[in-house]
Amino acid sequence: MRATTKGATALRRLAALTAATAAVASTLTLTTAPPAAADPSTQCSFPAKPYKGRPWALQRVLLNELWRETDQGAGVRVAVIDTGVDVRNEQLTDAVDPRLGRNFLPKKPKKDETGQATPRGKPTTDEVGHGTKVAGIIAARPAPDTGFVGLAPKATIIPIKQNDANGSGTAESLARSIDYAVEAGADVINISQDTAEALQPDSTLQLAVRRALDADVVVVASAGNDGLGGNVKKTYPASYPGVLAVASSDRNNERAPFSQSGDFVDVAAPGVDIVSTVPHGGHCSDNGTSFSAPYVAGVAALLRAKHNEGADRWSQQNIVAQIEQTAERSVPGHDRLVGWGVVDPVAALTDDDKRIDHPVAEEGIETGKKPTPAKLQLGETEQERNERLGTYVLLGGAILVAIVAGTSMIHRDWRRRRGAGVGGG
Repeated sequence: MRATTKGATALRRLAALTAATAAVASTLTLTTAPPAAADPSTQCSFPAKPYKGRPWALQRVLLNELWRETDQGAGVRVAVIDTGVDVRNEQLTDAVDPRLGRNFLPKKPKKDETGQATPRGKPTTDEVGHGTKVAGIIAARPAPDTGFVGLAPKATIIPIKQNDANGSGTAESLARSIDYAVEAGADVINISQDTAEALQPDSTLQLAVRRALDADVVVVASAGNDGLGGNVKKTYPASYPGVLAVASSDRNNERAPFSQSGDFVDVAAPGVDIVSTVPHGGHCSDNGTSFSAPYVAGVAALLRAKHNEGADRWSQQNIVAQIEQTAERSVPGHDRLVGWGVVDPVAALTDDDKRIDHPVAEEGIETGKKPTPAKLQLGETEQERNERLGTYVLLGGAILVAIVAGTSMIHRDWRRRRGAGVGGG
């Protein structure tokens, strides 16, 4: 979802979207496009039916092993800067701290083409459903009627409402939201939105991101959903230095077609058919890097919970590098499609014997001189000639031995017959 003063243009663009491009709209953005929740191809009614099984994005994770040494993220605060988080979903009621919630929407939000404005609401309400999905992926509590659960189900969500169905959020309101998240004691900040246009260096938004990083907060942001046509561009705040930029992967650990690519992409995470919580209760599925980012934010919360005390305390840079280093990748290093690879939650939490500041490409990297190419030999080599001559010698020797042995036997028989003849005469 993107916010702009050109609301009419944005809604006309939404009407032109097809089912093939539905995922492109699902990332909240600050300019030019409406929210994914307004797209009928991805929208569901609130409340929804509970999802009975275990979603595929969680099936790829051994949850018991993931939570063995982390206490499931207890004590960690994750700020969700989005459309609000609805606490009426039972899996989020205890996950959200309403006292820390803030609303940075303007007092007079934008209106759509019909003249209707989305109610401003509280940070613990969500008319769009986007922020509630994001929060669930991070910290939804277990429930008896579903196999869905957050990756860090004991972490605490700080709900910060900064956008709505009409795209009322701005880069400035996002910057204020980031500053507040730091003030509220967030350990991790999830930003599932981006700007459609490049921002000037040292913009208000970039300065807010810098302040968060300087305060040792892990900042995770979605890479964007404009990748269907091979479009490559930087998105903000994902492309700012220090931000963990997350693309989307599919069930085959490959880049989802809609996922934005570029050198700024750090890792990828599941972003296709992602099941999560929705307002009033129940679950729906959705697509987009908006839902890949909280998957990574949940892993970051677990790492912060595990390495958060004394000499073992990891900085936000250590946590980001660990997630990048342990990601599953098919190439030795970084690429522009999935960054360092698809995040591996269990590896991130278990292959953590030492802290690192930067990921290192290890697999398949040459460390010595290349071997000298073998000389092309068109005829018989010296070894082949020696082997052939040796074979001849062996065969000749064997034949000679056979001849000598045969001659000796003939001579012996001849003498025996001659001796017998003499004796008889």
